[in-house]
Amino acid sequence: MTVSSPCRRNLHSHTFRCKHASGDAADYIRHALNTGVDTYGISDHTPLPGDRYNSHRMDMVELDDYHRAIKEAQQAFPEVRVLAGLECEDFDDCRSFYEDEILGQRNFDYLIGAGHFTPLRDQWEDSYFGMTSAAKLRAYSDHLCDLTESSLYLFIAHPDVFGLSSEHWNEDLKACSHDILAAAEANQKPLEINGGGIRQLAQRSGKGVHPGFPLREFWEAASDYQVTVVCNSDAHQPDHAMASIKECVQYAEELGLTIASDEQLGIKPI
Repeated sequence: MTVSSPCRRNLHSHTFRCKHASGDAADYIRHALNTGVDTYGISDHTPLPGDRYNSHRMDMVELDDYHRAIKEAQQAFPEVRVLAGLECEDFDDCRSFYEDEILGQRNFDYLIGAGHFTPLRDQWEDSYFGMTSAAKLRAYSDHLCDLTESSLYLFIAHPDVFGLSSEHWNEDLKACSHDILAAAEANQKPLEINGGGIRQLAQRSGKGVHPGFPLREFWEAASDYQVTVVCNSDAHQPDHAMASIKECVQYAEELGLTIASDEQLGIKPI
């Protein structure tokens, strides 16, 4: 029986189908093998019914091929626990698709809840750089709180991206953080420390006007809550298959955060 170490597990990766990544499922597993990986989740951006917002996600006609590629990787690499996942926006009219087809008919292993966009006055605002007022931050935190309440999602991806919209930490960011953390605690929903953000911070070398993510103050506040975290690469190219995960784990340990175990995530031993 094998139980994953946090440094040997990644549950957030993409494929060429999302139009802003490269490689396919087997390519990521092949690269990850060099790191001693034992659990690897393929979790590309989900297609949406009607192919809405598909400039950065796969088209619906690609879903069968995506599922097939994961199954082939599972067969090709039996020594790795390869999991089938998708990263999802929580659009109201898509939940039945996620539940009935993806988790039901297709029997995917998990879904990631993600707030790349925030519902605001009957439209969807960019959560990365559009959260520029207290009202928008409140809408973002309300949206993330809803995600934590849903049983559809195994964990919440990069909950701290709202920090990209501000030049410095302030009371509005603090309030947003505490709302999200309180909801995650109440609903026992793990939150992701995102390796893609760590890589971007390294590339910026402090030259930006925003604090970036992981947002240090958010995770410092998290240490005051009973929340668990998931450390992921958010890989968009095969040679990043396990990139930055050790740094994410170290980040969590420095702040005294609890990393979710396989058991807490419902991942069965192999």
